[in-house]
Amino acid sequence: MITIWHNPRCSKSREALAILQDAGVDITERRYLEDAPSLEELKAAREALGIPVIEMVRVKEALFKVLGLSRDMGDDALLKALAANPKLIERPVVFTAEGAVIGRPPERVRDIL
Repeated sequence: MITIWHNPRCSKSREALAILQDAGVDITERRYLEDAPSLEELKAAREALGIPVIEMVRVKEALFKVLGLSRDMGDDALLKALAANPKLIERPVVFTAEGAVIGRPPERVRDIL
């Protein structure tokens, strides 16, 4: 089973979802803006992704600056910001039993199929 944290208004997220659908895999779609991940889920996502937390953050999103966030902040502060403001989560995130990947570019989701 594959889970995708998806924003249907995002073209990259829609492209990644289409790649998964075309591959014929079972998909659970989680609209993370409506069903925001908890702090614990975000920590688990970071572990599955194996990347620094800052790479999970949409740093070009205006909200990043409005909230006074910076690239130099600690992981805990950034994770709390993501939990409180899911709009800042880089999307889409695709999870499998073997790990996870951020679908930027969308073709990256093929890496975990």
